[in-house]
Amino acid sequence: MVHKILCAVDGTKHSDKAVQFAAELANKLGSALTIATVNVMIGGARSGAIYSLEDSQVQNVLEAAARIAADSGVKNVHTTPLRSREAAAGVVTYAEQDDCDIIVTGTGDKHGLSRLVLGSVAADIAGKAHCTVIVAR
Repeated sequence: MVHKILCAVDGTKHSDKAVQFAAELANKLGSALTIATVNVMIGGARSGAIYSLEDSQVQNVLEAAARIAADSGVKNVHTTPLRSREAAAGVVTYAEQDDCDIIVTGTGDKHGLSRLVLGSVAADIAGKAHCTVIVAR
């Protein structure tokens, strides 16, 4: 049985699609939906932690995603800001700690060299997660 769904978002159109999919899934299965975004640490080795986003930006991303889920009829929606050195690691760690059954994430349209250079957070999540991962397009 699927009790908890985690949807990883970053405020892009791709993550909006993931939220819509996760919301539909949560509605069909009667599952709780948690929406998370990772504020990635980009500094801090010697000078203290520096994150890629301001706290207000993280909150805006989460609120926008929660509105999408609520508009889709999900009644049991939670949001959580995460902090990590790597986005995928933050999502996977949270999913394990919160005993999530499914992770839903979006993905961009990376091809060729940009895919090799930039990597893919969705692929990293799928490769490291303890549970089912759905990549929404």
